[in-house]
Amino acid sequence: MSSDEPRARAGRARGTDAPGSVRTLERGLGVLWALAGLREATLSQVARAAGLSPSTAYRLLETLRQQGFAEWDEASGLFRVGLRAYQVGAAFDAAQALIGAAGAEMRALVAELGESANLAVLRPAVSGLEAAYVHQVEGPQLVRMFTQTGASAPLHASGVGKVLLAPRDPAEVRAALEAATLVAFTPHTLTTPDAVLAALERVRAQGFALDDQERELGVRCVAVPVRGAGGEVAAALSVSAPTSRLTPEDVPRFLAAAQATAARIGARLGWTG
Repeated sequence: MSSDEPRARAGRARGTDAPGSVRTLERGLGVLWALAGLREATLSQVARAAGLSPSTAYRLLETLRQQGFAEWDEASGLFRVGLRAYQVGAAFDAAQALIGAAGAEMRALVAELGESANLAVLRPAVSGLEAAYVHQVEGPQLVRMFTQTGASAPLHASGVGKVLLAPRDPAEVRAALEAATLVAFTPHTLTTPDAVLAALERVRAQGFALDDQERELGVRCVAVPVRGAGGEVAAALSVSAPTSRLTPEDVPRFLAAAQATAARIGARLGWTG
């Protein structure tokens, strides 16, 4: 397992969430789904479609409205799906497009290098932001790097994290780093905002990030940006391997292959360079 590919988090034991909270969430999602099917509707129509009383449906609709997932037109008295729900759907479409563009290219990269490749994006988290793995192609080696799709990577101690942070405003990044706990996973982990910011400056200058045993001893990773149609960093592509198979002398070869792959993925997404 690589420092750029963290262990899957242990699942929470069943029954630890408050049953009432789970039930409320289920009903809220049911109301949102009913509203999506109706397009626009009165309170009574939404309640009937969701199988709820009007008073319960109203409380849930009001919460959805406050969070931007539903809208209410005072003139007509009709509810409709809100912009934030659309943004969730758009994010899903974007993720699917990214994975669709990357899949074949990542398989070719793994065939060329014989090591696992991962694709990660930046996503909101309770603590601010995190790098999340959205796709992996495993290498053929008996000992290979593995991560679970959906797992997160520490931004300060992973190649993908540094690639995804590098384009962001340094002042914003410093504030986030100062508010976070920069865990020391190994003696090589960068654990101060200044050290991380200096690493991000190198990423911007060089166009890639190197995770040299920062998340896990004995594992090295090369990560590069994948650009979207507008030239923005849409994702980070990484290749990880044990240090015995990815030596400092091997880094240029891995980097060239990863950069060529990222350019092809970007071209599929509409980036012309």
